[in-house]
Amino acid sequence: MAHSPAVAMPKGRGAYRVLVQRKKLVLLALAFVLVLSVIADLGLGPARYSMHEVVQALIGSAEVSEQISVVIWDIRMPVALMAVVVGAALSAAGAQMQTILNNPLASPFTLGISAAASFGASVALVFGVGFLPWAIDYIVSINALIMAMFAALFIHFMSQRRGVTVETIVLLGITLVFTFNALLALVQYLASEQALSAVVFWTMGSLTRATWPKLAITTAVVAVSLPLFMRRAWALTALRLGDDKAASFGVNVRWVRLETMMVISLLAAVPVAFVGTIGFIGLVGPHIARMLVGEDQRYFLPASVLSGAAILSLTSVISKSIVPGTIFPIGIITALVGVPFLFSLIMSTRRRAW
Repeated sequence: MAHSPAVAMPKGRGAYRVLVQRKKLVLLALAFVLVLSVIADLGLGPARYSMHEVVQALIGSAEVSEQISVVIWDIRMPVALMAVVVGAALSAAGAQMQTILNNPLASPFTLGISAAASFGASVALVFGVGFLPWAIDYIVSINALIMAMFAALFIHFMSQRRGVTVETIVLLGITLVFTFNALLALVQYLASEQALSAVVFWTMGSLTRATWPKLAITTAVVAVSLPLFMRRAWALTALRLGDDKAASFGVNVRWVRLETMMVISLLAAVPVAFVGTIGFIGLVGPHIARMLVGEDQRYFLPASVLSGAAILSLTSVISKSIVPGTIFPIGIITALVGVPFLFSLIMSTRRRAW
């Protein structure tokens, strides 16, 4: 019996190494699915190209015509990469929002950030009014960004009030959704027919408005945000155990939550500002990651990023495949996928509560 702890310890370490290897394989599998999805996305459109033609165009082979290379690199590449970056950003924002609020239903879409962005964009589209008058070229995107960040910061500062629970924050987010949707409906009622069409199309969410400058800005935001989250990986993992437990581990709960919410607001607002309202990615992506790798932020965050990117990229493929030659607004597809997922999540949460 004296030797049993010494025997058990290597077994424990071995089991942990196996678990880590399994999580790394999951990340590789998600990355592989993402690459295949991007290649398929590049091949779909009014003119369809085989996977071989796409790969040859990507590596600059002389086997493909210049026309195919121009279509893939100049027309389809910004859209395909925007799907990857926006999906990654929304999923990462949703993952960390669920972490700091300790609620499985938290996401930029369900807490009103996307609705706030839609209202800000509609003000610019209908009335030509910008919250930053000197930035005329990006008036729609900047309006959406400012309103989305306002909603995120409002939720955060309300969450700091004494006696406010996680359930209260979710209810507050739902209130923001209804408030901004009502304001959006009012703007639509006052809009001209042409402006109304622009607002409706924007609120549906579409990757077709992606450009290289927008892609560069969104990529920069993601590239800055993810290292900040990874630097706080241990503290964010501890938060899932509850505020008191995290504080007993030496985590400054209030500061970590504030810092994380500030980054989330930027990470959620910029993509929505550029491509419109795309819902449920920030809800579905993190839950898929959680089922695959658990709560450890070292693996949960990368898995969330890859899951969200793959989901939106696959959604882009589906939007081009429903009717050949027609690209459906991607927000419609994500909603059709996300609503059943949200319903099943609510029911499973309710069963666990009972």
